[in-house]
Amino acid sequence: MRRSEFDRAVTDEFGAQSAALLADLVLSGVGGRTATEAIAAGVPPRDVWLALCAETDVPAQRRYGVGRLEPRR
Repeated sequence: MRRSEFDRAVTDEFGAQSAALLADLVLSGVGGRTATEAIAAGVPPRDVWLALCAETDVPAQRRYGVGRLEPRR
C-alpha cells in the first residue's frame, strides 16, 4: 500500500473524522503510536492501515485492496 492509497482508504472509510482519528487514536498495533506518528516513524502505511482497522473494528472485507484507484480502460 502506498501512502496515497492509505490516505484514500482512510478518507473513504472514516470520512470527516479521519483527520482526528489519525492524530488522536493510539494504535497498539504500531507500538502505541497514533497513525500520524507511526507514518512519520517509517512504519509502512499498510501496517498502519491494518492497525487502524483493528482498533476501530472495520470488517475484514473492507480492509484489503482499499485505496486503489479503478484501473483505466
